Amino acid sequence: MLRLSPEEQDMLAGGRGAAAADALELMLGFAQAVGADRLLRCDRAHIDGCLYHGQASLDFVERYVALGGRVCVPTSLNVGSVDLIHPDLFRGDPALGTAGKRLMQAHVELGCAPNFTCAPYQTLMRPRYGEQLAYAESNAIVFVNSVIGARTARYGDFIDLAGALCGRVPHFDLHVAENRLARTRLVLEGVSGADVEEAGLIAVAAGLFIGRECGAEICAIEGLPQVTSEDDLKALGAAAASSGAVAMFHAVGLTPEAETLAAATGGAEVSVIARLDREMLGQIVASLATVSDGARLSAVALGTPHFSLQEFERLLQLCEGSFAVPVYINTGRDILTELTQRGWDKRLSDAGVALVVDTCTYVTTIIEELDGAIMTNSGKWAYYAPGNLGVDVAFGTLADCVASAKAGRVVRR
Repeated sequence: MLRLSPEEQDMLAGGRGAAAADALELMLGFAQAVGADRLLRCDRAHIDGCLYHGQASLDFVERYVALGGRVCVPTSLNVGSVDLIHPDLFRGDPALGTAGKRLMQAHVELGCAPNFTCAPYQTLMRPRYGEQLAYAESNAIVFVNSVIGARTARYGDFIDLAGALCGRVPHFDLHVAENRLARTRLVLEGVSGADVEEAGLIAVAAGLFIGRECGAEICAIEGLPQVTSEDDLKALGAAAASSGAVAMFHAVGLTPEAETLAAATGGAEVSVIARLDREMLGQIVASLATVSDGARLSAVALGTPHFSLQEFERLLQLCEGSFAVPVYINTGRDILTELTQRGWDKRLSDAGVALVVDTCTYVTTIIEELDGAIMTNSGKWAYYAPGNLGVDVAFGTLADCVASAKAGRVVRR
């Protein structure tokens, strides 16, 4: 039986308006369905439902706009269907573009921040350790749980917005400390001394593996390279959440709840799901490609999840000269502002880079030519794009992608 606080009882009775009451009623139904005994205060939310999937998406949000709803916690927005800053990039159905734009705007009318990024943790709205969140978007969920140590379940469209409007989440799943412990281990062997480029490949391979083998089970990963960066952990989580239902992992010695293996498991003995060496990890990465080295490229797609400032800095060190094929990079508005202030946006444009914000090239029609292969360094983009866009994919490091963009064909170290 769910226990409500006096404040929650007042909200349910309409004390904070019709929209908050309606959202709390929806959250209570969800909480009962998942067996929660009470609700927790929500510190912030990230909404995935601003990507248009049909009229029902828009009807749901418009109803709360009509009720005068306002989110009551800091709320960021995931990617939408169009790039509102560069509308000329959109090449899809105009009616879909119009509906998608309206859906994005309706969320802003509810008080959500118009950042439209799948990486809200790269903005000023980055959560803090221990905060309780109503987060949707698979990579954002796994990142905040794993890399930051904030707490969220895997919320989907509609329930994420309900949490933002009523400021409550159920006491269940990864909101509960004991549910955040690792129940299995993945051991990486012989890769701790890998360089920066190889570390990114290893992270993607580890993520793909735990997604395929662990499902939703939390895994402690041992042996990641010493140079593993936050962007590598971002890529690992995105790959894991794409190939499976992973909402959290522990990287022993790297993530905040896994200073040691014992901390990650709560001191329990857990089984080793696999031991992977360089060759095995390479085979996992190779499984992402649908074309061979030397294949003709139509474009290169980067930034899934959205490119960080550090990734742009690495890219600029590599991209002297111009590219033979278009390079599309998805990023957030906050990062775009920083690029502009530094003058990096012009350098990128001069090299043939198209900066895409508010959306992502694997969920909407932006890439002009799709008859050749598309190369990426994103495990998530490579996993979804063949099905979403009907394209062949080549996969490699950021340096491989830059070399391939200059050559117009797949070139890999």
